[in-house]
Amino acid sequence: MTHIAETSFNGRPTRLLHTMLRVYDLERSVDFYTRLLGMTLMRKERYPQGQFTLAFLGYGEESTAAVIELTHNWGDRTYAIGDAFGHIAVGCSNVHATCRLLERAGATVIRQPGPLSEMSPDRTHIEHIAFIQDPDGYRIELVQQ
Repeated sequence: MTHIAETSFNGRPTRLLHTMLRVYDLERSVDFYTRLLGMTLMRKERYPQGQFTLAFLGYGEESTAAVIELTHNWGDRTYAIGDAFGHIAVGCSNVHATCRLLERAGATVIRQPGPLSEMSPDRTHIEHIAFIQDPDGYRIELVQQ
């Protein structure tokens, strides 16, 4: 089997652009990701013909960093978060302090901060993590860096 990386094909993908999440209330979700997680709202795009609005958020410019695309489909819709989807991971300098601040601001912490149950593969440190939940039920892992 030949992998794309092993061929002379120069048009292969070069970086992750964005991850899309469908949300019920776009303004509530934008508030959560900007006010609580400190992301920047890069842009919003309305598509009246398709009856949806997109909001792009992240920690860096879209030209160099991956972002989150929040998609709000107009009208009454219900979504089921698939059991194959895991979570989004966000780095922070102190997972314990971050969780305290987020809880005070109204975020739901679904796994309190603490060590990952396993040592790092090089066995030099224990990673500390926590999980919170966004307004639509998506899990966000906070990883102490």
